[in-house]
Amino acid sequence: MSHTSTQVILVNRPEGVPTPSDFEIRSQPVPDPDEGEVVVANAYISLDPAMRGWMRDARSYVPPVGLGEVMRAGAVGRVLASRDPNFVEGDHVSGLLGVQSIACVPGKGLQKVDPTLAPLSAYLGVLGMPAVTAYFGLLEIGALAAGDTVLISGAAGAVGSMVGQIAKLKGARAVGIAGGPDKCRHLVEELGFDAAIDYKHDDVRERIKATCPDRVNVYFDNVGGELLNTALTQLAMRARVVICGAISQYNYVDKVEGPSNYMALLVSRARMEGFVVFDYAKRYGEALQQLGAWLAAGDLSYRETVIEGVENFADAFAKLFSGEKLGKLVLKVS
Repeated sequence: MSHTSTQVILVNRPEGVPTPSDFEIRSQPVPDPDEGEVVVANAYISLDPAMRGWMRDARSYVPPVGLGEVMRAGAVGRVLASRDPNFVEGDHVSGLLGVQSIACVPGKGLQKVDPTLAPLSAYLGVLGMPAVTAYFGLLEIGALAAGDTVLISGAAGAVGSMVGQIAKLKGARAVGIAGGPDKCRHLVEELGFDAAIDYKHDDVRERIKATCPDRVNVYFDNVGGELLNTALTQLAMRARVVICGAISQYNYVDKVEGPSNYMALLVSRARMEGFVVFDYAKRYGEALQQLGAWLAAGDLSYRETVIEGVENFADAFAKLFSGEKLGKLVLKVS
């Protein structure tokens, strides 16, 4: 077997939003797989805000990507060769395959996917980690109950859009915060949210009061910063604040802007809890079975923003922070 992989290598620790100079594009021969390994031709690569944290040399829930290493990322693709008995040539799989056109990885970290049930890219979004994150974050950490009012920041993104739809399917109200009128219309008209708040143009505090007249039972936070501060002032008694991410803070240079009015938790007898979806790894099958059933029944909608070419990784990744995307952002391997 003779293949060459186009790889994105992390060469600098970014300061602020990552730029193309923080990465290097290399072409490397792909080794023949050793025992237990699988060679996969990536079709789509997932671009997620969490990847910004993996570039930082700091304590986290996973080790940072080392300088000189292929940038870590989830991906989905087709098996070219296998020395793992669980996979054969032609299988389609997903896993942490990295930002590269072809990967040689241990088979134990891969999951088979079925391209006849959904497009391959869906296994990075509505049938992938973002939707599983939404599922466990809302139902387990958020302890959702029918009749709750759920407020979601970053609501037009891959995770937030799923949170709102799951909330509706479970008999709750969903109010999303997003940037710009087009995204807000998408939340209400296409995804079925009860209301949307445009943080770029609205008075967010007043709009939360208007759209959540009984206050907020679950605040699902993907943004952090000032939106988190504002949401804390509108909590109902015994509210749950789910800390999923803080995209407004990921490119900090000096310090993270944290919640300055955390005493609102005391007043509302509320709790604020962070979580990482990897903690639910043993239960992924449960979530994916339910998500698949909802999707098959037409109860879940999703959008994707697709950028083509591994070599365009840096520019594509920057769209996570500029807001120039809708739904799940993926890199198509050309």
